[in-house]
Amino acid sequence: MNESAKMTIGNTSIPSAPPSARTGQWRRFVVAVSVLVLCFGMPLAGLVKFAAVSNLYSYIILIPFISAYLIWLKRAQLPAASRQARITGGIFSAAGLVLLAVYWLVLRPGLKQREDDYLALMMVAFLLIFTGVCFWFWGREKVRAMSFPLAFLVFMVPIPGHVLARVDTFLQYGSALMAHCFFKITGMTFYQDSLTFQLPDIVLRIAPECSGIHSSIVLLITSLLAAYLLLKTPWKRAVLVLVVIPLALIRNGFRVFVLGELCVHISPRMIDSPIHHQGGPIFFVLSLIPFFLLLMVLQKSEPASKQKKTD
Repeated sequence: MNESAKMTIGNTSIPSAPPSARTGQWRRFVVAVSVLVLCFGMPLAGLVKFAAVSNLYSYIILIPFISAYLIWLKRAQLPAASRQARITGGIFSAAGLVLLAVYWLVLRPGLKQREDDYLALMMVAFLLIFTGVCFWFWGREKVRAMSFPLAFLVFMVPIPGHVLARVDTFLQYGSALMAHCFFKITGMTFYQDSLTFQLPDIVLRIAPECSGIHSSIVLLITSLLAAYLLLKTPWKRAVLVLVVIPLALIRNGFRVFVLGELCVHISPRMIDSPIHHQGGPIFFVLSLIPFFLLLMVLQKSEPASKQKKTD
């Protein structure tokens, strides 16, 4: 007599579904996600168009593919069986639907003219319902195993305008502080008034578009992926991610410092040079050097993987 295979999670045995049932589950999941994508077709198409022409959000188009790759990479570690979590799935889906209702009933007039805020709200609603669908079909254990790739999808959400303004301001003033330190160290004669530096023959001001927010977000994404894939210790992962903040400020402050030095010692016309207008990638690469050195140190101090003992 054949008995169905079982998987034990904690103290509970969960029957493993036969291959035909798993195939059917995958098909139903794909159909459900396809319907969801169709329902959000206009916001998703708007997001792609928005990201394609944006200097800040060009990375958004890659996020779903990165998440899918991370799930595929960890496919062997996914539990073969998982308890259904329809209540949890229903809560997430209901939260997404409530957000949509609030938009249509309350927020629509105000958000209609602000594309980034509108797309942010739509993507949050989409991701909430999508997470609910994942809980509904795959259960709590599988979703927990895929928690990072699913959470990584939050980078599909454009930063709301008022939040973006605050982040820009923080990066501007932090960069000004770092530039001040660099000028002090080198003995440059200067006068600083908030975000403005009066140097010999040139005045530099750190504008919002010079805050380096795009490079900072890309570095944050890089740090999260590196921590997830290459580190196991939680505090080391946290260190690698948190170091992005000082690195972003130092990088941008150093960029202001270099530009100021070039303007003073070569020519004030260096303010219109490519190193000012197209030099961002160069300084981003420079910031990767200490980042990867830290990653190497943290990775080497990781405990060796415990090998499974065989009887």
